[in-house]
Amino acid sequence: MAYDADVIVIGAGLAGLTAAAELVDAGRKVIVLDQEPEQSLGGQAFWSFGGLFLVDSPEQRRLGIRDSHALALQDWLGTAGFDRPEDHWPRRWAEAYVDFAAGEKRAWLRRQGVRLFPVVGWAERGGYDAGGHGNSVPRFHITWGTGPGLLEPFVRRVRAGVARGLVELRFRHRVTGLARSAGAVDTVTGEVLEPSDAPRGKASGRGVTGAFELRAQAVIVTTGGIGGNHDLVRAHWPKRLGSPPAHMVSGVPAYVDGKLLGIAEEAGARLINRDRMWHYTEGLHNWDPVWENHGIRILPGPSSLWLDARGRRLPVPLFPGFDTLGTLEHIMSTGYDHTWFVLDRKIIGKEFALSGSEQNPDLTGRSVRDVIGRARADVPAPVRAFMDHGVDFVVEKDLGALVRGMNALTGEPLIDEAALRRQIVERDREIRNPFTKDLQVTAIHGARRYLGDRLIRTAAPHRILDPQAGPLIAVRLNILTRKTLGGLETDLSSRVLTEGGDPLPGMYAAGEAAGFGGGGVHGYRSLEGTFLGGCLFSGRTAGRAAARSVG
Repeated sequence: MAYDADVIVIGAGLAGLTAAAELVDAGRKVIVLDQEPEQSLGGQAFWSFGGLFLVDSPEQRRLGIRDSHALALQDWLGTAGFDRPEDHWPRRWAEAYVDFAAGEKRAWLRRQGVRLFPVVGWAERGGYDAGGHGNSVPRFHITWGTGPGLLEPFVRRVRAGVARGLVELRFRHRVTGLARSAGAVDTVTGEVLEPSDAPRGKASGRGVTGAFELRAQAVIVTTGGIGGNHDLVRAHWPKRLGSPPAHMVSGVPAYVDGKLLGIAEEAGARLINRDRMWHYTEGLHNWDPVWENHGIRILPGPSSLWLDARGRRLPVPLFPGFDTLGTLEHIMSTGYDHTWFVLDRKIIGKEFALSGSEQNPDLTGRSVRDVIGRARADVPAPVRAFMDHGVDFVVEKDLGALVRGMNALTGEPLIDEAALRRQIVERDREIRNPFTKDLQVTAIHGARRYLGDRLIRTAAPHRILDPQAGPLIAVRLNILTRKTLGGLETDLSSRVLTEGGDPLPGMYAAGEAAGFGGGGVHGYRSLEGTFLGGCLFSGRTAGRAAARSVG
C-alpha cells in the first residue's frame, strides 16, 4: 500500500509547525492535520505573551544579570522535584533543554527573524532556599510581536513548503484513530468536519461531512494538553493540591481537550505524569471573551496584598509572582476557589500586565511609540478596560466601600473591614523603612534593585491607604486552567515509548502532548517562559528525528 506522505503531523500549533518546518528543510513530504479551520493556524501560541526562557543572554547581561548554565540547571531541578521512576526521560529532557536555552536557542531564533523586548521579566521567583523552586534571576524574555511574532517564521517556513509541493495543510480533519502495520504506527483515520468561518479561538462546528484514512512512514502527535476540558482536569487533579475547584476559567480554547492523548494510548503509547499540571491562581473573567469562559491571567508585580477568600494574608512566601503551584495548594486548603488582590492606583498602573497577545497591543504590534506611551500611562489601556468593565474588579475611594463591594461580588459577607484594615495598616507601617520584618516588603525593596523591575514592573514603596495613591482596588482572582505538564513519554529523539520502555515504531510526539518533552520535562512545577520554548525544542527534535527515520 502506498504512502500519502513521508510524515503526518497531527496538530498545527507551534510544536507541529516547528516539526513540519524541519521536515521541509530535510526535503520530506508532510501532511499537517488540524480539526480547527485555517484561521486558527498556530493554535494556543497565537494568544500567548511570547515569553521565552533564555540563559545568560545579551539582554540579561545588559541589565546586569549574572546568569549561567549551572545556575539555570540548579533552578530547573530544584523546581521540578523529579522523584518518580518515570522521571528518567523528563530529567534527560530538562538537561537537554537547559543546554538549548543556554546555547543555540537565541541565535537559532534570531536567524529566523525573531527579536526580543530589551527588558527581561522575572517570573516565578520562588522565595525558598537556593536549591528550591524558582528563578534565581530574571529569565523571561518577551518576543517582540508576542505570540504572533514567534509563530511568524514557522508559518512562513511551512507555507514555503506548501509552495514547493512538500506540505499539505488539511484543516477540519479530526483524528479519531491511529493504527499499525507490521508493528509500526503508519495509519491515521478520522472525520472531515464541516467548513467553518469561526474566528480564531471561537468554537467551530462539529458536523461531520466525511471520513479520511491517510498513511505515512511516521506520525508526529502535537495536539496539546487537556486545559480546555475541565472534566478531564478534575479527573486527574493531583491529591497534593486538595480537591479540584468547583469553578475555573479557561486559559485555552475548548478544542484543547486531550482526546488525542487517549487515542495515542490506545495505539500503544505510554502516558505518564497525568497528575502534573499547571494552573494559574490570578485568573480574571475576560470582559471581552474570545472563547467560552475565557480567562486572562494577571502577570503581577510584587506589591499587591494577597488575601484568601476571608480576607487573610497568604503565608510567606506566597506573594504575587513567586510560587504559582504553592499558592494553588494553599488556596485549595481554604475551602474556597477564589482569592483577592488589594492594591491601589499606583500599584495597578505600574505592576499589572495581562498575559496574552491581544492584551498587549503595543508589544504585539511592535510599536516602540506605544510601548513608551504605556510606560508613561497612569494605568495602561488594557488594564483600565478591565477596571471599567471586568466583573472581578471593585474600585472605591475608601476601604469600607471597598469591603462592601467585595462581599457583594461574592454574595457572602466573608471580608471583615476591621480585620482587613488592621492588616493593611500593619503593612503600611513597615513600608516606611528600607529594612523590615515583613518579608513581602523586603521582596519589594529587593525587586527594585533590579533595573528592569524598577523601570516598569515594581511600584515605588508607599502606603496602600495613602489617599494620594488611590483609589483602592480589589481584584477577585480565579483559578485559570492552562498547561498539562505530563504527557506521552518520549526519548531524546522524541520517539514515543511503550509501557515496556521501547520506542513505538513510527510514532513521535512534541509540545504539550509530550509534556513538552519526555512526558514531563517540568516535573511538578515550571520556571515560566518554558512552555513556548518547550514546543520549539521538542518540535524541532521530533521533526529532525522523523526526517532521519523515513526513506
